[in-house]
Amino acid sequence: MLDINNIAILEIFGFEILITETIVNTWIIMGILIVLAILARIKLKSFKVVPTGVQNIIETIVEMFDTFVVNTMGSKLSYIGSWFFMVFVFVLSASLLSPFGLRAPTADFATTFALAFASFLLMLILGFKHNKGDYLKTFFEPHFIFFPLNIIGELAKPVSLSFRLFGNVLSGTIILTLYYGLTPFLVQIGIPAALSAFFDVIIGALQTYIFVILSMMYIKGAAD
Repeated sequence: MLDINNIAILEIFGFEILITETIVNTWIIMGILIVLAILARIKLKSFKVVPTGVQNIIETIVEMFDTFVVNTMGSKLSYIGSWFFMVFVFVLSASLLSPFGLRAPTADFATTFALAFASFLLMLILGFKHNKGDYLKTFFEPHFIFFPLNIIGELAKPVSLSFRLFGNVLSGTIILTLYYGLTPFLVQIGIPAALSAFFDVIIGALQTYIFVILSMMYIKGAAD
């Protein structure tokens, strides 16, 4: 469970491209989410003024997340809420599907760093977009000699974000692996399911929330 297996190796123009378990599982999660999105879109074609059933559930989820984005980042930055909704759903799905034998892509540092780095780029882009030169000045505050330290501080944000999510997801995987490896078969019935529910569902949901809200706060701090 701890090793990331290579499913296949593709050679393109002399370069080897590894298709790892993380990539395949990411594709599976993406496929499931795309299918659900298409089904939701089909269902919403028969839009009702007074929502019922599936439409009511979808609208409730979207409204709750929109409110969460506005309360966290303000209405000025609410237009990037769709990006964070995607991140939230993907990271949460990775944890929720783990009890079904699908190794969470977020247990691979490459995945968590890619997500954190994307948020870091958004922070830089929106910081310059909304504050222009004033954002650049923050790198030289309170004195220009602090510029190297400010740069290190900014670069530390995606690293800390990615390591926090990666470490918490991987720790659950390690604990479950140790439990299976060190305990007899008779005590492997029921208890692993409870542990998986705790680490994958509860801790997974909590870490998803922390990852998203910290990313939002970094962007808000740069763009305000």
